[in-house]
Amino acid sequence: MVRISAFLIALCMVLIAASLGVVVYARFGFTGAESALAGVGALTALTVYYAVAARRNDRLETSNQLAKLARGSGDLAGQLAEFGRRLNAIEGKVDSVVDRAVTSSQPLAEEVEQLATSVEQLTASVAAHDAALRDYSTNRHSTVEHLPAIIAAEASTNPPAVARLQFAASTAASTARATPTNGKTAPVAGFDREMMMEALRNAIAADIIELYLQPVVTLPQRRLRYYEAVARLQAGNGEIIGVGDLLSEPEAMTLIAKLDYLAAGRCVQIVRRLLLQKREVGLFCNVAAATLADASFSKFLALMDANRAIAAALVFEFTQSAVREMGPVEHASLAALAERGFRFSMDNLSDLRVNARELNERGFRFVKVPAPLLFNRLGAVTADIRPAEFSNLLGRFGIDLIADRIEHEHTVIDLLDYDVRFGQGALFSPPRPLRAGVLESPEAQAEELAATNDAVAASGADFTPLTRAGMRHS
Repeated sequence: MVRISAFLIALCMVLIAASLGVVVYARFGFTGAESALAGVGALTALTVYYAVAARRNDRLETSNQLAKLARGSGDLAGQLAEFGRRLNAIEGKVDSVVDRAVTSSQPLAEEVEQLATSVEQLTASVAAHDAALRDYSTNRHSTVEHLPAIIAAEASTNPPAVARLQFAASTAASTARATPTNGKTAPVAGFDREMMMEALRNAIAADIIELYLQPVVTLPQRRLRYYEAVARLQAGNGEIIGVGDLLSEPEAMTLIAKLDYLAAGRCVQIVRRLLLQKREVGLFCNVAAATLADASFSKFLALMDANRAIAAALVFEFTQSAVREMGPVEHASLAALAERGFRFSMDNLSDLRVNARELNERGFRFVKVPAPLLFNRLGAVTADIRPAEFSNLLGRFGIDLIADRIEHEHTVIDLLDYDVRFGQGALFSPPRPLRAGVLESPEAQAEELAATNDAVAASGADFTPLTRAGMRHS
């Protein structure tokens, strides 16, 4: 597009040439042809002058641009030289670091060799320990008498194993003293079998059960979001027995369903008190898989049917082994609970092989994984996905990951890299008992809540204490 200035200049040159032709025609008596030639000549001269001047200006502008480009090239060459110098310096530092690493790795290799030797010695001591325990199984009293001799012999060859053998000796001696010689009873999880069964029968007969509550908090804010309620029994000697210790007893399997019914009734009471205070706090209730297949499950289902209003705040929890061993009857019971709006959780994971899609279809919305297992500190994690991506896998199917067994602050920091939203463990608060009278007596409520709130404050967890009717636990 022609610029306006060039158009005006051309117009001016035409006017000047025409004016010159008119002047020579009128003033100097030139003929018309001569006047026209004079005008054309003037126009030609002006055009040539303008073209020469424009070309000169273009050359000058081009020269200036070339000069700027040359200066920019010079600056770029200087910067490249500086980058080259810095790169050479970095390469020198890397070489020195590599040299130091190689030099420092030699003592580490020696330590690894020493550690391998210690492991071999420890393996030998464990083998001796196992042999001693096998001897004890055939003749416990003779084993207890000969263990001091084994310790003395081991001390001369492998001092680090002495503590292990001493522990074995004390354990064997205490077990021999606690076990009758008539062979009628045997210890189960550290308790006498008859004592455990008697405690279970007494709890069911008296229609009472002790609940231990442990908080589940958000990470990293540490705000209270859930409780986990675990049923406990009190043995005759004052010891506390976990219901999980009874699942291996055939006689107990017929009573576990009744015990779960009592625990579920207590959990319903706790959830209702939480909802009265408009607290957005849920409750995990542990249930055995045997309860789902028991003939009295209809009674359990009727209780839940009458409490559909609290289904969103009550989550039933099953172990991973129980979920894997569930059959058609258990699946039908789960489906009946899911139809009433209740959700499920899976805990006590031994590996990360989880079918998230199947769990979601069955109503599972939570999975609890021990933090050491998530960090692969319990051995090789057999799964098709890296532990750091496990939370995202569950999240794609609407399942929240809860890390439990958290005991140290550095564990919380490490969990942030695994996108874990909830945490549970002794770091926030250990399981604490909820006395039976707390649900009925306002005075007992006040005393219990004051004690638990003080414990929460001491633990450093950041969540608001419950009020008098809140049934909160540290």
